[in-house]
Amino acid sequence: MTDAADPSNYVRQREKGARDVSYPVSPEPLPIPVYDNHAHLEIEDGQGMSLDEHLLRAAEVGVAGVVQAGGDIESSRWSAWAAASHPRVLAAVAIHPNEAPMYTAKGMLDEAIAVIDDLAAQPRVRAIGETGLDFFRTDGEGLPAQFESFEAHIALAKKHGVAMQIHDRDAHDEVLETLERVGAPERTVFHCFSGDAGMARIAADRGYWLSFAGNVTFKNAQNLRDALAVTPRERILVETDAPFLTPTPFRGRPNAPYLIPVTVRFLAEELGMPLDDLCAQLAANTREVYGAFEG
Repeated sequence: MTDAADPSNYVRQREKGARDVSYPVSPEPLPIPVYDNHAHLEIEDGQGMSLDEHLLRAAEVGVAGVVQAGGDIESSRWSAWAAASHPRVLAAVAIHPNEAPMYTAKGMLDEAIAVIDDLAAQPRVRAIGETGLDFFRTDGEGLPAQFESFEAHIALAKKHGVAMQIHDRDAHDEVLETLERVGAPERTVFHCFSGDAGMARIAADRGYWLSFAGNVTFKNAQNLRDALAVTPRERILVETDAPFLTPTPFRGRPNAPYLIPVTVRFLAEELGMPLDDLCAQLAANTREVYGAFEG
C-alpha cells in the first residue's frame, strides 16, 4: 500500500505479454486543445513514462489536461496527489466495482469509502470515479457489494458537489435503474461508454454525458459509432482510459493522453463535423463537467 502521507511513489505495472509495447509516434497536433477525460497514469506500460512526460507529450499535440481516475485506496490517493501537484491534472477517486467485493470480504468497504470521502474534499478532486457495476468480472456473490459501493459513491458525489464517472460493463439496465432509483448526481458521466444507440438516447435524455474512448475506432464496435451518432454534441466527451484501449491503428500498444488526437479526428469524421468545431465543443463539455483545470 502507498504511504497516505506520501503517495507519489505509487506505481502499477501492466502485464506486457507478447504484444508490441512501444509507444506510437505522436499524431499531428489538434487545432484547438482538448482534454483526456479519463486515464490511469499510475499504471506503467511498455517502457513507461513519468507523469511529467505524459503531460508534456500531451501538451505538444493539443491535449491540455487529464482527469486521472482512481480505482482503489492507493490509486485514488495517487490521483489526488497528481492533481494537487500538477495544474493540468484533475482527479477522480473511487473504489472500482470489481474491488468492492474484495474490500467487503476483508470487512473494509466502509473504511475504504471513508478514505474516498476524505479525498473528495480536496479542491482538485472533481469527480467520484470510477464507480458503477461490472457483471463481466464479478459473479453473483460479489454483486451486493457492488451495489452497496455504487450507491455509497453516488451519495459522495452529491455530498461534495462533484461529477461522477461510471464504470458500466455488461450492466447497462442495472446501472440506469440504480441512477433513477437513487437519483443521479447533477453531472454524471458514462466513462468509456459501452452501450448502444438506444442506451445513448436514454442517457442523453436524462442529462448524462457519454465519454468515448479509443475502442470507438475498433472494427467490431459499430454499437459505439451508432451511439455516437445519436448523442447530442454537448453531451460528448473523449478519453483514453490509458494505458488501455489504444485507438486503431495502434490497438494493443500502450495508450497515453498524447494519442487523444487520433480518437478526436475519428469522431469528427464519424460526426461529419469540422475538426475545429468538435475540439471546441469537447473542451467546453469537459469544463462544464469538471470545471477549470488551471487555478
